[in-house]
Amino acid sequence: MKMKAGILMIMAMMFFVSAQSQSSVNNKKYKIIIQMTNGDSSVHKGTIRQINNALTAAPNSKIEVVCHSAGINMLQTSKSTTLAQIKDLKSRGVVFAACANTIRERNIDKADIVGEAIIVPAGIIEVVDKETKGWAYLKAGN
Repeated sequence: MKMKAGILMIMAMMFFVSAQSQSSVNNKKYKIIIQMTNGDSSVHKGTIRQINNALTAAPNSKIEVVCHSAGINMLQTSKSTTLAQIKDLKSRGVVFAACANTIRERNIDKADIVGEAIIVPAGIIEVVDKETKGWAYLKAGN
């Protein structure tokens, strides 16, 4: 009988430690800046999946995706395959930023950029600025 009680006590402690560990991750507020320079829609979909996973694990996190170079395709209504997901993530607080330099250099009509996106003067400077403020950097794709 004492052995059963001991095993139950150990299991209860393991459950408590596991719950505490999970709770500490869920309550943390990470700041993540994602640089998107890849025009491949499968990379865009993978990035959306990663963002959803991050928000599930740590819902208080702040996430921004900066799209420039070929990555601007992710934010173009005429090219994006993730428009519904972008709208959903925007409603959950994710920021999508389009690079004004890329828009100009590629002669993209600003009306072709999803309404959920903000336009920043230079995508690379947006990334660097966030990094200097302590945001974790992730590069989407390869």
